Amino acid sequence: MNLLDRPSLQQILDQALTRSRVVVLIGPRQCGKTTLARQWVSADSINYFDLEDPISLARLEQPMTALQNLQGLVVIDEVQRRPDLFPILRVLSDRSPLPARFLILGSASPDLLRQSSESLAGRIEMIQMAGFRLIDVGAESQSTHWLRGGFPLSFLAASEDESLAWRRNFVQTFLERDLPQLGISIPAANLFRFWNVLTHYHGQVWNAAEAARAMDTNESTARRYIDLLEGVFMVRQLPPWYANLGKRQVKSPKIYFRDTGILHQMLGIRSQRDLLIHPKSGASWEGYVIEEVIKAFDPDEKYFWATHSGAELDLLLLKDGRRIGVECKRVDAPRFSPSMRIALTDLELDHLFVIYPGSRAYPLADNVTVLPLTQLAQGKETFLSHLI
Repeated sequence: MNLLDRPSLQQILDQALTRSRVVVLIGPRQCGKTTLARQWVSADSINYFDLEDPISLARLEQPMTALQNLQGLVVIDEVQRRPDLFPILRVLSDRSPLPARFLILGSASPDLLRQSSESLAGRIEMIQMAGFRLIDVGAESQSTHWLRGGFPLSFLAASEDESLAWRRNFVQTFLERDLPQLGISIPAANLFRFWNVLTHYHGQVWNAAEAARAMDTNESTARRYIDLLEGVFMVRQLPPWYANLGKRQVKSPKIYFRDTGILHQMLGIRSQRDLLIHPKSGASWEGYVIEEVIKAFDPDEKYFWATHSGAELDLLLLKDGRRIGVECKRVDAPRFSPSMRIALTDLELDHLFVIYPGSRAYPLADNVTVLPLTQLAQGKETFLSHLI
């Protein structure tokens, strides 16, 4: 395997570049955006601008002059370093005939790159990517993928020690260099401490007041910190689904690390054995499954559901008018539980999938299917075949 073996993502990006004038590819630092973009435009091309390269920055001192005569596909990498480019890209993308299209790479969400959504509204197509998915690495590498996470240089490291060292350096560099480049002035030590606090919330309902007490700060600061870490793709706040069911329902989000390798590094997990005996092993596996399901299924909306009486659903996906439930069960033979029955009825699910670490798929009840985690390596077709 090499860093280029991501055919499903390549196809998605290729289609977007064909139909849209400006495509924004966003995702965390070091997830492979640059490697992917260089399949369309080489690094030494006049059409490639790397905003971490002083030469590229010098070329863009007069951005309109530098960009207006280029033809074909133009790539601008790490655009969060120059958000002032977005108004210029709006002008250039409105030309007719159109001499150039633009592929913009960024390491922050549209909320942090607010000018992109304001300046290019109606002109851009946004694609979000992460590190390697299970479909990229293959079912046979599932255990390594869970332990090391999906960042390419972590997953492909020659040994567990090298992988762990890369992740440790990534976290340090991320806090000390990457975030300040986004204009974020929070002291690295404070944010690192908060990030560590979040390891205890992985797979749990978020409690801002409790986290604030642990940090000896106020709730608004805790919320700002977690929104920031979500905005740079380090954590996911999975929102709750609640409706008028006559039941008291949980209305705070659940927290998950987007990459289990980063979670494990912060928890001090160094090996498969460490992972399997760690108290957070079950929560880590749940978060891993949820991220892989979301990537494979590409839902229109995603939630979790829970009531104060104990009924819950790990993941509720809305896709093309359907309601799909997902339960993560790290057991040898999942059984149909009262909680599943309640979720099927109360949420009016079209189908419920129970993901487990076994090797065989089988029906559990009407509209309930048990699926091995490794089948996620086949992509969304795994789900669709059971929905017909």
